[in-house]
Amino acid sequence: MSAPEAFFSWSGGKDSCLALHRALTQGYAVRYLLAMLDENGASSRSHGLPPALLQAQADALGIALVSARAGWESYESVFTAQLQRFAADGITHGVFGDIDLQAHRDWEEKVCAAAGLEAVLPLWQQPRLALAHEFIALGYRAILVCVDGRHLGPEFVGREYDLALLDDLPRDVDACGENGEFHTFVYAGPRFTRPVPWRLAGVETITGPARYGSTPYHLARLTG
Repeated sequence: MSAPEAFFSWSGGKDSCLALHRALTQGYAVRYLLAMLDENGASSRSHGLPPALLQAQADALGIALVSARAGWESYESVFTAQLQRFAADGITHGVFGDIDLQAHRDWEEKVCAAAGLEAVLPLWQQPRLALAHEFIALGYRAILVCVDGRHLGPEFVGREYDLALLDDLPRDVDACGENGEFHTFVYAGPRFTRPVPWRLAGVETITGPARYGSTPYHLARLTG
């Protein structure tokens, strides 16, 4: 049988990367990485990464990058429309990096079903700390690029995601940041043909929308 053809919902972070690694190992033919950008196309929706670094990741992974722009209000319709285009191109599966948040899985299965695709979650219900150690043990390299200021200070931005970091995380911060405490950028590892060059140009603090609690975030300003 031929390998099932898939797209991957790509954030550029460690959970995405580990889920992609597993999907490829399991025999999925991942043809596209789908990255969702903000309305202006300046950075990725989830991790605040510049498009040039997302493209560099895709080039190093040898998988085509597809990006789409959307605000939060239009996110679902834009995402679903892109999945429908994938389906018309022969894609049958969508792969996601979520671990155990049921609401996320429900949404992913809904948008995939709307396009006639099957959702695949290679990390689903795996122990979070075990996944963190697996990512590191495989030889992937990542840094923290966004942290929730209610849990972590700006000094964590730019830090390597390694065993030392796991030891330094406060007890109320999940090892995978699955509750939104932090996000990462992967720049090297066994599926990369070459490391992705990056430079930390600075750290800025922003305040999230009032309707979502006015949360302070510390963000990396990365360049290639």
